[in-house]
Amino acid sequence: MKKIVSLLVLTLILAIAMCSCGQADTQSVSTNGSTSMEEVIGALGEQFQADNEGVQFTYDPTGSGTGITAVSEGRCDIGLSSRALTDEEKSSGLKETILALDGIAVIVNNENTVSNLSMDQIASIYKGEITNWSEVGGADGEIVVIGREAGSGTRDGFESVTETEESCKYNQELTSTGDVIATVSQNPNAIGYASAASVEDTVKAVTVDNVEVNDDTILDGSYKLQRPFVLVTKEDTELSETAQKFFDFATSADAYDIISEAGAVPNRA
Repeated sequence: MKKIVSLLVLTLILAIAMCSCGQADTQSVSTNGSTSMEEVIGALGEQFQADNEGVQFTYDPTGSGTGITAVSEGRCDIGLSSRALTDEEKSSGLKETILALDGIAVIVNNENTVSNLSMDQIASIYKGEITNWSEVGGADGEIVVIGREAGSGTRDGFESVTETEESCKYNQELTSTGDVIATVSQNPNAIGYASAASVEDTVKAVTVDNVEVNDDTILDGSYKLQRPFVLVTKEDTELSETAQKFFDFATSADAYDIISEAGAVPNRA
């Protein structure tokens, strides 16, 4: 009799635990990917939690490539990518939804006197053809070229637009937007690239072909160094009710001001 009671109690405990796990799962949203999207996704997640009591929102800043893999393997609800999906990724069953547009700022140290670079000059610097700041109107000093790691959406966008794929000569390849900004801020001869949404006054964003990076120049296309912020989901897999609710909120007009205040340009299409 004691064994039967024990088994019944154990079964009840397991059932309660399973129900609790199910409830926790449906009341959570997990995102994974682009470090460039930190400001935008963080602001959206914070507002979503404020509007939906009891919901847990998580963001794992692993980089675009890892985020795409994570959603493909079912390890998160929504992947975050700061580049468009490739045809191969789409054919594997992944779907992209453009959340916003973001300029890729070319950044230098605040002490650097250079304030404008042409697209050709930027490409030549990253390919190692221009190696001293004096060659582009700055003070004498060997240029220290900073970039992102392979698989980064920011790197993919930068190299694609500047046509420097497979030809960049990096002094350092760093794993996050924050690391690039911090490194450039500490080295008077450094140059880097980073999400315009993340750039603050610790570094200086130069104009590119005399065009400043801002919402207007991104929208009208005059600022050429730009890329999309993408939400990545699986075509054949429905999101949980809570994850779908977040997705709908993030892509609605209610999110436009939040995205703008976080430094990106909302996709109003």
